[in-house]
Amino acid sequence: QVQLVESGGGLVQPGGSMSLSCAASGTIFRFNAMGWYRQAPGKQRELVADITRGGITNYTNSVKGRFSISGDNAKNTVYLQMNSLKPEDTAVYYCNAKFYRTLMDRREYEYWGQGTQVTVSS
Repeated sequence: QVQLVESGGGLVQPGGSMSLSCAASGTIFRFNAMGWYRQAPGKQRELVADITRGGITNYTNSVKGRFSISGDNAKNTVYLQMNSLKPEDTAVYYCNAKFYRTLMDRREYEYWGQGTQVTVSS
């Protein structure tokens, strides 16, 4: 079993900053990627940013230059630093992990965290 424990979230004013973290635990052979998605009320869940085991990062256009994702392979942890926050960033943020379970099984498994609320408002 795999668990993703998210930390952070809460209320922040526009232009402010907030950090999120997600720590994975359980029986995992190797992570391929970890990242963050978000879902605002009435909208589909969308990718915010992710990072591969090799350190390659990807961001949705709306957060480029404002958000920064990083990871710690040894700790199986991913971080999201959010700066210059806007009201439209308000959403539930979900941690996501893609991984191999065993050495030989090359099926990519996926697991989600419970989500943490980020509210950007004056």
